[in-house]
Amino acid sequence: MTAKRKPEHISQEDWDSVDVPEFTDEELSRMRPATEVLPEVVAAHETGTLKRRRGQRGPQKAPKKIPLHIRFSPEVVEYFRATGRGWQTRMDEALKEWIAEHGGRPGE
Repeated sequence: MTAKRKPEHISQEDWDSVDVPEFTDEELSRMRPATEVLPEVVAAHETGTLKRRRGQRGPQKAPKKIPLHIRFSPEVVEYFRATGRGWQTRMDEALKEWIAEHGGRPGE
């Protein structure tokens, strides 16, 4: 393994603090496969049920929403934006409520 050259903007002290020595033969011989050490994590990963980090989307339980470019009057947008974070979800819920009150699908 060849040593990497230290970038100029990093101090030698910082560079040395993250230097990781190569594994010894003894350390390599003690290593075990992940399926043996953390079988529940491997199983969760394989089944798609592994919890993701915050901010990462997992498998969708319901069909995904359809991305769409649409134009609304300024009053409508201002009203919903004034309700704070999640305003687009609330707008979607208001439209669903309107559909439910007006008999479902058009032409029915």
